[in-house]
Order: sequence, then C-alpha cells, then structure tokens
Amino acid sequence: MQRIFSGIQPSGIPTLGNYLGAIRNWVALQQDHECLFCVVDLHAITTWQDPATLRAATRELAASIIACGIDPRAHVLFHQSAVHAHVRLSWIFNCVARLGWLNRMTQFKDKAGKDREQVSSGLYVYPNLMAADIHAYHATRVPVGDDQRQHLELANDIGQKFNHDFGVEFFPVIEPLILGPAARVMSLRDGSKKMSKSDPSDQSRINLTDDADTIAAKIRRARTDPEPLPHEPQGLEGRPEARNLVGIMAALLDQDAAAVLREHGGKGFSAFKESLAALVVEKLEPIAAETRRLLADPGTLDSILRDGAARAAAIADPIVAEAERLVGFLKV
Repeated sequence: MQRIFSGIQPSGIPTLGNYLGAIRNWVALQQDHECLFCVVDLHAITTWQDPATLRAATRELAASIIACGIDPRAHVLFHQSAVHAHVRLSWIFNCVARLGWLNRMTQFKDKAGKDREQVSSGLYVYPNLMAADIHAYHATRVPVGDDQRQHLELANDIGQKFNHDFGVEFFPVIEPLILGPAARVMSLRDGSKKMSKSDPSDQSRINLTDDADTIAAKIRRARTDPEPLPHEPQGLEGRPEARNLVGIMAALLDQDAAAVLREHGGKGFSAFKESLAALVVEKLEPIAAETRRLLADPGTLDSILRDGAARAAAIADPIVAEAERLVGFLKV
C-alpha cells in the first residue's frame, strides 16, 4: 500500500473548490492508500498571520476535513508545526536545493509580484519545506493541482540530489496524482480566477460552512452571460463563468459537462442556478452541520490532532534521524 501525503493551508474555511479539487479526492484515496493529511501551519506563516486567527483557522480546517469524510483513526490527521521533523529536514533541503532551481519557481514570482524584495525569505524557500513535508514520510504519491506540479518536480530533484551527494538510495521518487473532474473550481465573480479562501469578496466562493440560504444567494448572484446554456460542451468556449457553473454541477453529480448540458442545455441561467443551488445545499449541508458539531468541542478536536501528530512523528522521526546521520550530524 503506497503512502500518500497531502497538505492544505489554514487560511480560512475550505471552499467548494477545495472540496471538489482536493478534499473529496482525499476521502476516496483512503480506501487503498496509507494517508497522512496535514494542516500546513508552517507554510501559512510565510505571510504574516494573526496568532489567534491562525490557531482558530487550524482547528476550523481540521474540523472541516473530518466532516468531509477523512477518518483520523484509520489514517493520520495532524498539524505541521507539531511534528518537528518537518523543520529539521527542511533545513537540510535548504542546503541541498540550488538557488537556480528556486528562481525558476513560477508560484513565487506570482505571489511576490513587484514586491519581491519585501516578501519573507520563508516564501522563497517554501518549496524546500514542501519537499521536506513529503520526504519526511517517504511518501511516494502526492495528490496535487496543476499549480503545485512544479513544486513536486523540485521535491524530486532535491531528493535525488541528496541521494547523489551522499551516495545512497534513501529518498524515493514521488508520483503526482492529478485527480478529480473539477480540479479547478473558479471564482463565482470572475471565471478566469480560481475560487480562493483568501479572495477579499466572500461572494466569490462557497464556504463549506455556508448555510442553505447563503449558498443559494451566492449562486443566484454568480456572474454569468446573457446567452442560454448550450447543448454541447463546445458551446462553453469563451464563456468562463458558464463553464465554471456547469463544471461544478458535473463534479457534484460525478458526471461530465456533456451529461449536464443534455439535461439543461437551452435553459436560461435563472432556472439552472436554482437547480445548482439545490444540489450544492444537498451536498454541503451535512458537512457544515458536522463541522459545527466538531468545533463546539475543541477539546476533542485538539485530542485528535495531538494523537495524529504523535503517529506522524513516529513515522517521520526515524526517517529524518537517518537523513541527519547520512549528512554527518553527530548523535550523542
């Protein structure tokens, strides 16, 4: 059984995009993989975080993940900062990775923008920590979106350079898993942008804790165009908002766009949005209710995270200790 590592930042309540693009796939992977699911709070502080907000967001994210169907007893759910092996290995990888490799990371360029000299050095070496997250567990598969594929390639480069530098076959090759029919759910306000927890407009996203009325209102207000839905997927070309809403329905029904358009093609968006809103509410209401139940009992939630961190450390500590021995660190 192959080992999977998956991480998600505690930057807010997960969205429908997080659910369809990642978390729902994580739930399915539990059936035939050994899974580690991580709330990556170390990655979160590459940009400044209010401490109280970060702690609350970590609990909220853990509760949402469990509510979506992750089983913290059969698999491992933990928060990154509780397992020190991540930091220990990331420093070694900071010394293995080359500046030229990091300079090619397009996500850093996108996030830093024109303020490159003002962003934290943590944001720059973020990919080295991501490599450590995975290699600390000798994970062989990582479910990622297209925007993280380059970071995964770098993680393999770092692992293979470590192996070469120290004459070992220690870190395995990592295989990316690109999963799910709706890997990129777009903003409800702009079909050219990914749905994001950090978007300033709450109307741009559907949060997993939104109630039925809020979900329906957001979908009714979602940006569309004046034309009715086409009868075939080719008719969605050049219509990003229409493609997004059809894609959301298709993903929630485990269908493709063609099947959705066979039923709804020719309809105006008003009728289609009502059907979509009812479907989203049906799928998300149980998740929202379970999330609220878990958050009402923070002691139990913290106990789950402590147990997960202990189980994660039991895997990672021996692996990282061996990496430190290979590097030449004195163990006394």
